[in-house]
Amino acid sequence: MNDDVPSYEALPRIEKLGLPHSWDHFGRGDTLGTLNLLTTEKVAAAAHAVTTGEVIALSLAVNQPDPPLFGREPVRHVQFDVDRNTKDDRLDNYFPQGSSQWDGFYHVRAREFGFFGGVEAAVDPTDADLGIQTWARRGIVGRGVLLDVQAYLVANGHPGIPCDEEFTISADLLREVAESQDLRVEQGDILIIRTGWPAAYADRPHDADSVTAIPGLHAGEDTARLLWDWHVAAVVTDLPAVEPVPGDPAIGSLHRRLLPMLGIPLAELFDLEALSAACARAGRFDFLFTAAPLPLQGAAGSPGNALAIL
Repeated sequence: MNDDVPSYEALPRIEKLGLPHSWDHFGRGDTLGTLNLLTTEKVAAAAHAVTTGEVIALSLAVNQPDPPLFGREPVRHVQFDVDRNTKDDRLDNYFPQGSSQWDGFYHVRAREFGFFGGVEAAVDPTDADLGIQTWARRGIVGRGVLLDVQAYLVANGHPGIPCDEEFTISADLLREVAESQDLRVEQGDILIIRTGWPAAYADRPHDADSVTAIPGLHAGEDTARLLWDWHVAAVVTDLPAVEPVPGDPAIGSLHRRLLPMLGIPLAELFDLEALSAACARAGRFDFLFTAAPLPLQGAAGSPGNALAIL
């Protein structure tokens, strides 16, 4: 991999898709994408962001959101006695991408051009080199930076981001939030975007109708360009799908732009409420971020399993 990251405009494109890709920058056969930007030097520097030692877990409960989204069934936790002195647990209907989660490179395909790097899915998951296990082997550790979009909007007289409307967060809004926080996004940062979605969803009446629209980052090229040119290592959100649902086919898919084309890992449904409060108290928005994805061979995703350390 060349250490000099090209600009978005300098990347080669697949003309049939109209989308740029980073496959040749990272090298064919690469399984990490922009996680390659988390160099040992970047990890060591990120440790200097720890000043108070406060540790904040970033995962929702395994049974959240409740009710589940996208047709998933609720997880069932069964606890049983192994013998008179020992208990064990079993999870039924457990979807690794049902709660706080990472979307791996086998999650979304660039149509007939394959997954990240042009790789086709393995018939046998145990042969899947592009599975989440490659991220699990190295871990995800670096400087986390929080863009608190919800706090910015509320502070500027906006009622906040609704949980059940296709509210769109533009690239310009992300820039505004960063500027308002006096935050400079640096190469290799793990970008964390808070909208307050899980809390808003939890506050809905439990018997309310299913959510048919969800807010998210604008799915167009401006967003992809910003994220690539910021040279982030990953994008973490508290949203169910990163981008709006159901979306607009005329705009396209942000998942397709970022995962199979640019190789930018995505995370969804993280619990960012305590992190937001801690950053506001401290008056700073950077910290050490760590995550240990599930080492499940060939998997398309993983539970989030992340911490922020201030």
